[in-house]
Amino acid sequence: MNCQEPETDFAGFFGAQPEVETSAPGRVNLLGEHTDYNDGFVLPIAIPQRTQVELARSPDKWNRFRSTNLDVLIHYQAGGDFPSGFAAYVAGCFEVLREEMPDIMAPVNLLVRSNVPMGAGLSSSAALEVAVLRGLRKLFQLAVDDVDIALLAQQAEVRFAGVRCGIMDQMASSLADEQHMLFLDTRTLERRLLPFPEQSELVVLDSGVPRRLSSSAYNQRRAECEAAARELNVQTLRDINDVALAETLPEPLNRRARHVVSENRRVLDAVSGASAAEFGVLMNASHASLRDDYEVSIPELDCLVELLQHHPDIYGARLTGAGFGGACVALARTGQSGKVGDEVLAAYHAKGYHGSVLVSGPI
Repeated sequence: MNCQEPETDFAGFFGAQPEVETSAPGRVNLLGEHTDYNDGFVLPIAIPQRTQVELARSPDKWNRFRSTNLDVLIHYQAGGDFPSGFAAYVAGCFEVLREEMPDIMAPVNLLVRSNVPMGAGLSSSAALEVAVLRGLRKLFQLAVDDVDIALLAQQAEVRFAGVRCGIMDQMASSLADEQHMLFLDTRTLERRLLPFPEQSELVVLDSGVPRRLSSSAYNQRRAECEAAARELNVQTLRDINDVALAETLPEPLNRRARHVVSENRRVLDAVSGASAAEFGVLMNASHASLRDDYEVSIPELDCLVELLQHHPDIYGARLTGAGFGGACVALARTGQSGKVGDEVLAAYHAKGYHGSVLVSGPI
């Protein structure tokens, strides 16, 4: 039985049934923030929230992109005026595939619905890109694998949405699951799925402050890392293992480099068999580094993280995603995540902020 309202149903909106349906998850990054565009190490995990896409071939020369969440319809023709907003990510996916396979791609009608929170640092953009590319792959029977999907999604975001992102979000959305941490070397794309720390479960809380990467200092941080690498005469900061080398750089490049080098080490320490308590210590150190050396936190995130870190049932907590708003991730004792979320949010709201629970419970 289809309980969807006619205006949100593909057939009701486009007048025909979808030919394919696909989806992709959001992600939360446990450790390894701002290391992916430095060829470093990351440790994300998929979350239950997903972006769903339905597609069918268009009856004419127009692509039509419909978002039920935003209640908008965008018409786009290849070679015409490029759309903005969510449609830039969708059209970007279409364009990167069209460049590779111009004789296969044809206009489509596409409907998107998602419960991945936007602006929370849970990779709603990568979930959209991967879901769209999976749909196009299935619709046109394209010979692209899951790694290809991630790489194409990254191209779409960098070239057409204007965010100079690394590869972590797209790889996580394309390859991660909800039961394992995805340890990824972003230089080689070597990866492995690892068990979650024993006697622990996730808590992800939204600070209530949306973040927008393209209008933030995200691209500036990336440029600073590139400048630091040039000063140190290396390809990327991945090639620096000694934090002391960062101290030879001028401000603020020294602190940017110190964060990247130390964050890479934290990821490697975490995947070398760290207990939940040890993992929590690494998360706490990661937040301090993101706050002080990388300067991507804000007062609301710091407040929420501090409340989490001082809760007796939390091993550790940090901001997750690029920062400048969004969410915090914490490692809780098994069976306590629901209580932690309620108690921490009550204290957070008492300070005049407005947050919400995004993920709570065992993996």
